[in-house]
Amino acid sequence: MALFQTKKIQSFIVFIIVLVVILWVFQDNFLKLLAFQKPIEQLVSINEEAKETAYLEKIDNFLLKEYSKDQVLLHSIQATTYYSYKNSPVQLVDVEVKTFNEAQKEGLVLTSNRAEMLKSGEMFFNGEVKIQTKTGVSHELDTESLIVLTNSGQIKSNKEVTYLGETARIISEGMEMSIESDTMYLNGVVRILEDSGVTIDTMNLYISHNAGEKTYKSKEATVYRSKDNIVNSDSGIDIDMNLRIIKLLGKVEVLNSSGSSLNSSNLLIDQSNGGEVLKSNSSSHFKSNTVDIKAKKMHYDAVTKKLELMNKVVAVYE
Repeated sequence: MALFQTKKIQSFIVFIIVLVVILWVFQDNFLKLLAFQKPIEQLVSINEEAKETAYLEKIDNFLLKEYSKDQVLLHSIQATTYYSYKNSPVQLVDVEVKTFNEAQKEGLVLTSNRAEMLKSGEMFFNGEVKIQTKTGVSHELDTESLIVLTNSGQIKSNKEVTYLGETARIISEGMEMSIESDTMYLNGVVRILEDSGVTIDTMNLYISHNAGEKTYKSKEATVYRSKDNIVNSDSGIDIDMNLRIIKLLGKVEVLNSSGSSLNSSNLLIDQSNGGEVLKSNSSSHFKSNTVDIKAKKMHYDAVTKKLELMNKVVAVYE
């Protein structure tokens, strides 16, 4: 029994000796680790403080009203949160801007999830933006940057804009709009993407919601594409979104997936009830591999693929 206790004590003494040797050999590394730990903790603390003090001022439930020299309210700016910075524009979160006329009646209302306010008074909106005109007409769009020029009463963007319609998305290179108008101008190259799969490529499109109407108009060359048809128009397009009627203006060429072609002018495409019916009351010329037909009127149902050529029909079969 005494022998066992002696061996146990000897093992413990050996362990202590080994531990002391290890600490002596690696003492520099332990000291460096302890010395380095404190700066790391200080750095984390400094970074957290920087995040908290990045802005100079924060205001919740922010409200700003601007008046004329005659103390007439011009517009108001409201946001859930306001941030000001030393060398950067003011940042607003969940912002709403309202304009007022001389009779103090509410005019345009513009809302966005984020905005920047410059010292000049100009405001830049980004993300999802909703514009409600003085007549209650609403326009919804998504863009990287939208500027409101309060002095001139203009809203514009030089960045890509996605206009969100009820049954279509419209992508353009920019936009312009007057605070006093219900009409929006989408400038540059414009592409209309309908939920039905139809695409329309044009330029410089006007969107009007005046008096309950929903029309898209352009005077530029336009290309209409559906599942089986491509229609080229040289003088523009006029779309009534309420009636689901598309007018392709000027000289029109219809190219079918079967290889046939039809030339006419001022073509009407009826998309009501989920259909696609092409109509023209102008001289029409249909041509395929086996037939060449000229007529004064045409009616083509793209769903049933039934073509009717009417009035003074002249046909040549090969």
